[in-house]
Amino acid sequence: MTQLIQEMRVKQTTTLTPRLQQSVKLLQMSTLDFSREVADAISNNPFLEEEESHGAEAGESSTEIHAAQPLSAEADVHLDSSELGAAQSNEDAGKYESVVTAEYDAGMENSASYSGDYPVSRNNDQPETDVGQWARCETTLQDALRRDLCSYQLSDRDLCLVELIIEALDENGYLRIPTDELLEPGQLDPMPSEGEWEMALRLVQHLGAPGIGARDLRECLVLQLQALSEDTEGRDLALRIVEEALERLGRCDYAGLARTLNADEADIHEACLLIRSLEPRPGARYSSIDPSCYVVPDVYVRKVGHLWVAVPNDSATPRARLNAMYTQLFRQTRYDDRPLMAQALQEARWLMRSLEQRSTTIARVAQAIVARQQTFFDYGDVALRPMMLSEIADELGMHESTVSRATSNKYLASPRGIFEFKYFFSRELSTQSGGTCSAVAVRALIQEMIESEDPNEPLSDVMLAQRLAQEGVRVARRTVSKYRAQIKFPPAEQRRRPVAA
Repeated sequence: MTQLIQEMRVKQTTTLTPRLQQSVKLLQMSTLDFSREVADAISNNPFLEEEESHGAEAGESSTEIHAAQPLSAEADVHLDSSELGAAQSNEDAGKYESVVTAEYDAGMENSASYSGDYPVSRNNDQPETDVGQWARCETTLQDALRRDLCSYQLSDRDLCLVELIIEALDENGYLRIPTDELLEPGQLDPMPSEGEWEMALRLVQHLGAPGIGARDLRECLVLQLQALSEDTEGRDLALRIVEEALERLGRCDYAGLARTLNADEADIHEACLLIRSLEPRPGARYSSIDPSCYVVPDVYVRKVGHLWVAVPNDSATPRARLNAMYTQLFRQTRYDDRPLMAQALQEARWLMRSLEQRSTTIARVAQAIVARQQTFFDYGDVALRPMMLSEIADELGMHESTVSRATSNKYLASPRGIFEFKYFFSRELSTQSGGTCSAVAVRALIQEMIESEDPNEPLSDVMLAQRLAQEGVRVARRTVSKYRAQIKFPPAEQRRRPVAA
């Protein structure tokens, strides 16, 4: 007899509502992606429109997205001394935040928004600002070479070969494609000989900066050395090193170079120093800058009294509001015709609430970070405190994943530069006193030690670890090596100054 057993399984799942999914999606976006998303929503939803000015009429204020007013560069913000002292001495970040928020709500209520680099006023006799005044004109490598080519009188055939080579150069100025592959069979009659290609290439290599048109690193360095004056110290030996023993140079095998080239080791050091002064990517100076690499800060960090505070950059955030005309039409529409309009109106309201929530969350997280990293903005990397996402999450009553999304691709601008929010989250390293310091602070200490070292006796990784121990920071040698590589410093042997002859 077969016994049937019914098994009941209980499975707990979390289902995100469409509104919550939208909020999460917008929160983790960068400012650029966020602006595009809002622009798409405004173009597709008739109930949404872009707010043309920050100053709204009283009748429209209930439907607009409001955020904290930005702090302009010229704005004067005053804190009462008693309140400032209380905020500074209070370790509770929540009270600190409330004091700062109250002062900004009171002091910046009527402040004008930040206008960027555009002039806010002009003389009456001046024309309107043309976008061409703000656009940057870039010169590509090919443009620069063609400009130099204008001074040569060439036949149509030679000019065609030179143009083909110029077009084939990569962004670093190298010719990586064989010349016989630059033309299709029968494209030029007769097909150019190897000698013709070589003459055209030599002409390109004389255009622009020395090294452009090289087919590999060795040829690039040779071209640059040949362009130097013949009486340049170490030039001839440097040419021999590049042509005969470039691999040994890459390994910093100075003794091996001296044996191979039958030269004095001091002369080898001088020649190697000359080679390292050359440019391995001569075409990189002409590389165009991707506009997407520019960073728009989400908040500004300003000093108010003795405290650093985070002020939202509202000028970087798109502003939207409900279209009053379409909203009025919706109220006058018969109930039978409302379903599609009602859905669009609901989506518009959801988006506006999500925008407001995103702005508030980023502002709170930014202020919590700045409140904990006051010493960083006063003294720099050496004073950066170790900090975890969980600390900010516990302080603000948020989930750690929410804080992670609010810090991804978000930036703050301060007198010390522009930093990603995540820059301020660094793991802890123990100190001999029982306290902790951040990995960023340790890297800053290593950089200071290397920059102040004797070039004739550079500090090895072991010596750096010993000096850090004297400062009370316990770090293993392999950790020092990793941090030194992260701040782009070579090993001690490569930093050593060549011995004078």
